[in-house]
Amino acid sequence: MLKTTEFAKRRKQLMQKIGPQGILILPAAPISQRNGDYDYAYRQNSDFYYLTGFEEPEAVAILAPKRKQGEFILFNRPRDRDAEIWNGYRAGQEGARKLFGANESFPITELESKLPAFLEDRTEIHYALGMNKAFDKIMLNAVKSVRAKIRNGLRAPITFVDITDTLHEMRLIKSPAEIAIMRKAADISVDAHVSAMQTCKPGMNEYELEAELQYVFNRNGARFPAYTSIVGSGANSCILHYDSNNQVIKNGSLVLIDAGCEYQNYASDITRTFPANGKFSPEQRAIYEIVLAAQLAGIKKIRPGVSWDAIQTVMVKIITQGLLDLGLLKGKLNDLIKNQAYFKFYMHKSGHWLGLDVHDVGRYKENGKWRKLKPGMVLTVEPGIYISADIPGVPKRWHNIGVRIEDDVLVTSKGHEVLSEALPKSVEDIEAIMQ
Repeated sequence: MLKTTEFAKRRKQLMQKIGPQGILILPAAPISQRNGDYDYAYRQNSDFYYLTGFEEPEAVAILAPKRKQGEFILFNRPRDRDAEIWNGYRAGQEGARKLFGANESFPITELESKLPAFLEDRTEIHYALGMNKAFDKIMLNAVKSVRAKIRNGLRAPITFVDITDTLHEMRLIKSPAEIAIMRKAADISVDAHVSAMQTCKPGMNEYELEAELQYVFNRNGARFPAYTSIVGSGANSCILHYDSNNQVIKNGSLVLIDAGCEYQNYASDITRTFPANGKFSPEQRAIYEIVLAAQLAGIKKIRPGVSWDAIQTVMVKIITQGLLDLGLLKGKLNDLIKNQAYFKFYMHKSGHWLGLDVHDVGRYKENGKWRKLKPGMVLTVEPGIYISADIPGVPKRWHNIGVRIEDDVLVTSKGHEVLSEALPKSVEDIEAIMQ
């Protein structure tokens, strides 16, 4: 688990950016109802967790730089024995101070009455309007209340500032403690993928492999997947975000599993593609080898100072050349790349940032140009080729071959580290592990 000092450091860094005239107001994620009287398992808003480490609902964090009584204020649920009997322990006001480092803590029921006082003599409110309509109303009423006191000599806020971009740029660079958690998340997910490969047999249902993944996640302390696991066999391997996971796995088909656990709120995201019967057909192997070559080349590019799009550029060239060599594309390589002829087989980008969210935050461009990689960034590298049966002009022997290979990669000071390196991905290693 991250230490309270880690969260305190983040708050201090953000408050330096806010300045003494600003104040940050950040509500926790709302509870979401699944059906009837039951809610979805609660998951804290990633920004809220990043700054507080607090994982209870019905909470509001306030950062007030240079406030004499304390800069970190937390409104949260009070201790309530009856409520805790039904739904579990609450930190309460004492816990908010002792366990989470709040300088002051108040019952969440007092938020609306106390909030205006925190806004007095602050000219900027750092709050993302439009994200939470119910809380927007609370914020606007508080501002209105302060403005009504201007004749008493108080200054009222005059500007709303969305701090999201600044906060997300902070989140983009991972600390050593965050990286250690993400290594663990990757390790658990590697074990889950290996178990799924070794369990797979023709005639099984896709959801049986999903169950195997979930079992390994849970057994290793990761209760939830970072996203809905994708287990697509045959034609389903060509659906990028397929998650029905309810079809029988046929002999001779490929199985594409895109799955990663969430460990201590940090995501992993790994994809492997393998033959259901443990042996690649010549066509499956040909496509797989192209994707693997592209992925290895993309990963090799990763080091500080390399632009984000350089990864995609090298992978697109290898994939296009491979499809050209197999006769699935026709023409001159440069023209095919320029005209994006590969797009009907490879229609997504090279990857995405990874962190508290599986598609994590942070800009991909700066001043209109693809940003340069820096140490501490974590990204996925995930090329693919998807040959759906409905692509015109493709011989039948290539139909329903969908291949994606994805790993989690940390940018280091000297180059990169593949966090999911332990998961086999060569044809020989995959066939061996499935025997």
